[in-house]
Amino acid sequence: MLARRLEGHPLEVVDREFNRLMNRFWGNGEVPATLAPYAVDVHEDSDHFYVDAELPGFSPNQVDITLEDGVLTIRGERKSEAPANGKQPPENERQPLHLERRWTRFERSFTLPTAVNENSVKAALRDGLLTVTLDKREEVKPRKIHITAGNGHAAVVEPKKA
Repeated sequence: MLARRLEGHPLEVVDREFNRLMNRFWGNGEVPATLAPYAVDVHEDSDHFYVDAELPGFSPNQVDITLEDGVLTIRGERKSEAPANGKQPPENERQPLHLERRWTRFERSFTLPTAVNENSVKAALRDGLLTVTLDKREEVKPRKIHITAGNGHAAVVEPKKA
């Protein structure tokens, strides 16, 4: 009943915005959105580590990736489309009516295992998904071990993959 009375009332707008803000910061997931604004997954196979980050609406020139002392850092910044000076655009340009896509900046850092070859890193941003591929150092990759049989012939044994 109270909701019906507040509909269209300025307090209803404040209540809705407050709830939206609380959900944005605390969300309903395991990690508060303030700590993880963009979802990131880290995977590995026998030759590589993969970092996949969802970056909807970002272009490659808005994202910066660094690898220093075993720490991979992904930074991004997207500027607002609204005029910064507050002036109205000319009549023949688009007029903002409702804006939710605002300026945003984020930074995520990950400590990588010592197995990473820091000289071999590739990154691609396609359809809002950033994929960073990091090669493993050769000395940590699984390798074949030759076993000499009792009759002097060598046999090759493949190590089991985890």
